[in-house]
Amino acid sequence: LKTDPFAPRGGSFTVARTTCPHRLLKRATVKLPPAVCEQLHKIHENKIATLFYFSANSSKMRVTLGSKVLDVATLRALSLGKYKIDICPQAQQNVHAGRAVVDNLVQKNEVAYGINTGFGLFANVVISPDKLKDLQTNLIRSHCAGVGTPLSREQSRMLLALRINTLAKGHSGIRMETLTKMVDAFNADCISVIPSQGTVGASGDLAPLSHLALGLMGEGYMWDPRAGAGTTTPGTIQTATTTSTRSTARNTISPAADVLQAHALEPIDLEAKEGLALINGTQMMTAVGAEAIHQAKNAALCADITCALTVEVLKGTRRAFHSCIHSVRPHVGQGRVAARLRHLLSPSSQLYLSHKHIGRVQDAYSLRCAPQVHGVVHDTIRFAEDIITTEMNSALDNPMVFTGSDEDEHGWFFDGDDDDNTMHGTVHGVTRERPLDTFKKFSDTFYYGDGGFVISGGNFHGEYPAKALDFLAIGVQELANISERRLERLVNPSLSELPAFLVQEGGINSGFMIAHCTAAALTSENKVLCHPASVDTISTSGSKEDHVSMGGFSAHKAVRVVRNVEIVIAIELLAACQALDFYRPLTTTEPLERVHALVRSVVDTWDQDRYMADNIEAVTDLVRSGSIAKAAMPDGEDTGPLY
Repeated sequence: LKTDPFAPRGGSFTVARTTCPHRLLKRATVKLPPAVCEQLHKIHENKIATLFYFSANSSKMRVTLGSKVLDVATLRALSLGKYKIDICPQAQQNVHAGRAVVDNLVQKNEVAYGINTGFGLFANVVISPDKLKDLQTNLIRSHCAGVGTPLSREQSRMLLALRINTLAKGHSGIRMETLTKMVDAFNADCISVIPSQGTVGASGDLAPLSHLALGLMGEGYMWDPRAGAGTTTPGTIQTATTTSTRSTARNTISPAADVLQAHALEPIDLEAKEGLALINGTQMMTAVGAEAIHQAKNAALCADITCALTVEVLKGTRRAFHSCIHSVRPHVGQGRVAARLRHLLSPSSQLYLSHKHIGRVQDAYSLRCAPQVHGVVHDTIRFAEDIITTEMNSALDNPMVFTGSDEDEHGWFFDGDDDDNTMHGTVHGVTRERPLDTFKKFSDTFYYGDGGFVISGGNFHGEYPAKALDFLAIGVQELANISERRLERLVNPSLSELPAFLVQEGGINSGFMIAHCTAAALTSENKVLCHPASVDTISTSGSKEDHVSMGGFSAHKAVRVVRNVEIVIAIELLAACQALDFYRPLTTTEPLERVHALVRSVVDTWDQDRYMADNIEAVTDLVRSGSIAKAAMPDGEDTGPLY
């Protein structure tokens, strides 16, 4: 039960039924007694992770950011442009408190990095108070050096939502007025056009985030929400993940100033620290990485479903998926895939019973070892999702603003006298005094403001998402490796007992001959893309930034790998459905029959050669959209016990 945190204690609640913690399947709005509403508010305040609610003033569902955990599924929902954002009251208080620390430093005219100094190699250049606004504005303009095709509109929405979420933590010193303007732009779907190339992943995604900020300042360009508006011919924009030229009136761009004015939005006017606060983070690689994870989870599920159908049509056995085998090697992913395959292949189908006691002693590895191979992919995706989710909900900036005392870290505190370059404090009840080992002036990295302090660090560095997304690509690619091997068995008559290349009258017809080549080509391409980007680093900014993550490329190629995997799975699924048609009137299991029927609703049986590219694209769309998974498991997954 989800509730509007700004509503009175009572009223309407949205009821959501789900079989998966990240998927809202059914919703309804109901009136509940005030006492029940009060109790639900208490539950919400303590337990609900991501808050969805319907506003009385808007037909769009809303998501509250700032205090609860934002997950990948919710971020993906925000990317579709059907949801609006609010900032929770506690986060607003945190933002005000953080800004007060910055304002105090400015008023006292204390020198603090990023607030009244230059950046990077210019960190020791002090900026006069009358030029602080120019400092922040020039930072954004100069850092708008991105190149390449723009991020997709969906990716750009995620990027903006993520930057709003991290700024709402209150550790960047931004004004609430500025954050509110960012929220208003998101809710009006006024999204900056952001080039996809130009980040090295530290100090964060500087160039992409600068392009995001520039649009919000009323400069540069934005995707234009107005149908038919814009300076770009509809449908001709090629994005980082989409090269389709299909006409759509919403794929247009216009000068950002025009878009903001058309929606009665005021451009952001940057004050001290705010320019830096808008661009110092990993939001681009995290947003693109979240897309890769979202699609990878679905692709892995579709790979399991397709594998089950291939096992059926190759007259394989489900004995290798027996629970006793997987219980003694209890990897989570392996057990879940085995249980899923048992579910999809049960009860015994007519096709299975036709060969139950006839055939091979054991199947090839690409069939028999699917739980072990697919399982680690599922576990890898879950590992990457954990890291990306943490990154999505982290405070990412430099320097960072904190309220209260600095005595929290290990009980150390500064006594205000740094002449002896000594740190005093109590650790585990023992009073200690040790020399600072930074060999830097105290004021270079740590600044006191009334009510808090500002400290320089490295939370902008993208090594975590970079490594996770490189690992994700390596893991997901294995689905293409093993799928292509199963496809080889389907089209090779010496391995399948089916017509060569799954077509009658071979010779005059070539059937799935080149479809297999396409799958092999994409699989090979992925092997190159799986080389980890994060093993590389290049010194930048006059060697001030001498180690970088290259996480932007890790994210982009992870998406490319997943998209290639989706196509390979779609080709295997097409081939498996074609193979099943040769066994008619025998039927397979109910879940697999539903999948076959869905595929046949968009692609006819291959009776003779015809144009195949459209068929592959149609089934790829079924895979990417989640339709295949829904057909196999319309009520959500219920595979029973793992072991």
